[in-house]
Parts: sequence; structure tokens; C-alpha cells
Amino acid sequence: MTREHLLEVPRQRALLLALEGRTADWEESLEEMERLAETAGVEVVGSLTQKRARPDPVRFVGKGKAEEIRPLAGELRADVLLVDGELRPNQQRHLEDDTHLGVLDRTALILDIFAQRARSKEGKLQVELAQLSYLLPRLTGRGTELSRLGGGIGTRGPGETKLEVDRRHVRRRILQLRKEVEQVSRRRGTERKQ
Repeated sequence: MTREHLLEVPRQRALLLALEGRTADWEESLEEMERLAETAGVEVVGSLTQKRARPDPVRFVGKGKAEEIRPLAGELRADVLLVDGELRPNQQRHLEDDTHLGVLDRTALILDIFAQRARSKEGKLQVELAQLSYLLPRLTGRGTELSRLGGGIGTRGPGETKLEVDRRHVRRRILQLRKEVEQVSRRRGTERKQ
């Protein structure tokens, strides 16, 4: 085995999920999703569809279809589920719980492609800003087991949850990125004038 071969990271294997009938050209949309996955460096190993006019408010697909995904993913050795559509945070959470897979919707996949392709400082900052803005409503915790307990007067009790700390950190980073993007933009404008 060559040294390069030992350092190669295995490609993620993905299962695609789409709703038939959501749009008239759902097959074309699914093919585009497959091309997006390949662009992101993901190997598509299979796809599932369900006939529905509208996404299920809880799981995007029905409970029965969600239960079909886990054994199929195990059989195909898939580690991620790519959903051809826009997931709400609760839909993503339910699909992850049901399938035991990482779940990404179309937006997250496109943001990942942009992150891989960004070269300029401003581009990288804008992609990170978009990713964090997308992530913020999807941060979830499990309650008090993630609490940070403090010691001393006034800090006894359940304390600040890890979720609250994470959200505050993400919000702070978003503000910092917005300032940096603004500075880079101003600097570019000044250079253009000169």
C-alpha cells in the first residue's frame, strides 16, 4: 500500500430521500440532488421516495417510510441521509432519531459544497456565516443532563445548559463574522477606489 492510499479518507455513503408528487418534476430534482451529492464528494448508494403531496410535519415522510430507512441504510452501509427538500429543525431531529443517520437537507448540502469551494477570505467568511445562521435554530439539547454546574454562592442549581452556552457562542460568532465581512467589503471598496 502506498502512503497516499493510507491517508485517503473514505467517502461518505448517502441514501437519498424524496417526495413524489411534491413537484411535477420530482425525478429531475432527485437527479440534481444526486449530482449535488457527488459534487460534495459523497457516494450515493440508493434512494427512497414516498408519494405525498406535502411533507409530513413531523418527519418529512410518514412514520412507516422513516422506519424503512434504518434497515436499508444498514444494508447499504450508508452513513448519511440526504433529503431532497427543506427540513424544519424538528423534522431533521425526528429523522435522525428514527434512522440513526446524519440527516442533511438540500440547503445544508449546498452550503457544504460552497464551504469546500470557497477560496477568498470574504467567501470563506460568508459561507461560515451562512452555515452558522442555518445551524442556530437546529441546536438542541437534552435538558438538565447537559447543565454546567457551578460552585459558590449564587451558582448552585441546574446552572446554564450546554445548549444555552452553544447558542450564545454561535450568536457571538455570527456577530463577529458579520463585522469581518463588513470590514473586508469596506477594504475592497477602498482598494477599488484607489
